[in-house]
Amino acid sequence: MASRLVAGGAAVVALAALGVFSLLGGFVASCTSQGTGVRDEGPARGSASTEEETPSASPSSAPPRVDAVRLLMNDPDVDVGVKEMLRLCTSDKDSYPVDAIYGNLTDGGRDDVVVNVLTCGDAVSIGTYVYRPEGDDYTNAFRSDGFPVYAEIDRRELVVTQQVYSDEDPVADPSGEDVITYRWKSGDFVEQGRVHNDYSKAVGTESASPPRN
Repeated sequence: MASRLVAGGAAVVALAALGVFSLLGGFVASCTSQGTGVRDEGPARGSASTEEETPSASPSSAPPRVDAVRLLMNDPDVDVGVKEMLRLCTSDKDSYPVDAIYGNLTDGGRDDVVVNVLTCGDAVSIGTYVYRPEGDDYTNAFRSDGFPVYAEIDRRELVVTQQVYSDEDPVADPSGEDVITYRWKSGDFVEQGRVHNDYSKAVGTESASPPRN
């Protein structure tokens, strides 16, 4: 049975309708954030007459990738409001607003897949889902939707970052975030720890004038 952290479809639609967010912390991800960050460059190319050629490394075979959009659309546990956001962001046929992260979380024999669904304009994640291999297909093992939330894999643990709001907070200005760590145990994701970060309300405000002598 999939672990759930849910706030409901109405919240998803409301968040998506606002269209503009200014979120703090490491929460915002782009629609194409599947790169590996800074790349180490190799040695400069030299003259063929003075530099000894070295054999090129054999390309490593990439792990098989899944159709994340198909997984989401065929999953009855995915909120209807999230499915309505699964539209192309541009004319590119691969521009669906999803991040797919692959890694071993559940010892299923193949990589598990963490899928984050984003808004096109602001790349704010409105739902995150974990799929574990089962036979030739995948099954939903975790979901969290209905509020700004993003999940990643860190050394076989699932790390979920969720924005936190007080009653007075506008959607674009949360009070903080919860960072929740889960580990797969006995067929379910079990919470291992939780860290809460409070955001400073002074950020982005005009500073007071220094006192005069």
